[in-house]
Amino acid sequence: MLVQPYLFFDGRCEEALSFYRDALGAEVTSLMRFKDSPQPPESGSMPPGFEDKVMHASLRIGETTLMASDGHCLGQPSFQGFALSLTAADDSAADKAFAALADGGQVQMPMAKTFFASRFGMVADRFGVSWMVLTAH
Repeated sequence: MLVQPYLFFDGRCEEALSFYRDALGAEVTSLMRFKDSPQPPESGSMPPGFEDKVMHASLRIGETTLMASDGHCLGQPSFQGFALSLTAADDSAADKAFAALADGGQVQMPMAKTFFASRFGMVADRFGVSWMVLTAH
């Protein structure tokens, strides 16, 4: 059994993929646009101009695969009730990843030493995705 996060960016997926590539070294391993689908969406179910939006993408961050889409392209992404946890190899890598994710985002808890990690912080990135960044022991 495998559980993988699937994020819906509601029209900003391509921007998010580029951001995660730059911020975290993510590798986009697959990308399909709505116009490439062998089964087009029902008439009226998508806004005008959606054809070039991302229907499905997979990206690797370290050993993890995330999946992403523009969803219904309504421009209202909502990432609530969860956070992605990024475990870095050392304090320097944790600080670098945290700073990159915080660029254009909102720091919820600054990076600091805690009883469970030498570095830990929480940030919502520019898309509203919450991240917990920590250093592995």
